[in-house]
Amino acid sequence: MAANDIVNPEALSTTTEFLAAIITPALLISATGSLVLSTSTRLGRVIDRVRYLEERLSELIYTDLKDEIPLYDKRVEVIVDLLDKVTSRSRLLQKALEWFYYGLGAFILCSVSIAVAAFLSRYTVAKYLPIVIGVCGIMFLFYASILMLRETRMATATVNAEMDFTWELARKVAPKDVSVKYEQKGRNKGMRPAKIERRGREIPDTLGGE
Repeated sequence: MAANDIVNPEALSTTTEFLAAIITPALLISATGSLVLSTSTRLGRVIDRVRYLEERLSELIYTDLKDEIPLYDKRVEVIVDLLDKVTSRSRLLQKALEWFYYGLGAFILCSVSIAVAAFLSRYTVAKYLPIVIGVCGIMFLFYASILMLRETRMATATVNAEMDFTWELARKVAPKDVSVKYEQKGRNKGMRPAKIERRGREIPDTLGGE
């Protein structure tokens, strides 16, 4: 009995190709899962930051020692500005996380559609279905990446705003012979904290999220 009678090379090749096609989206599924995990962690930290700033703002508002706190008005202004930024960041992270999940679902559906296409190979639509679903998943990831890029830029702006005020406060309370040793830092060279974008309103449009 010939070996070809026991094992059909064509059938084995077809099976191998089928399994390879099924497994291929798993790489994208794994990568998307890592993005979901990192985004969720980042969102958790931003939420903690919002709660911390809220506590600081409450302490400043209800304190009876307002006149004794250096740069009291600017402290309140900067905290409100930071709350505006981190709240908007949390909204962006939530949207990005949502679209990452869309991409994850698309790649899982892509694996399923490959199996369906193998059984319905006689139908032309079935052959192109996995490609369409896979491209949609990639586009979901692309859009989520754009949101993450916006959030990263906003995170940088948040750090700059806080550091601007920190340097101004340091020069306000530190002895002059100490403060003159350091070059002025920050976006505004430490001369003033980042201002709130009022956009024609007393409260920023993004306060509470975009």
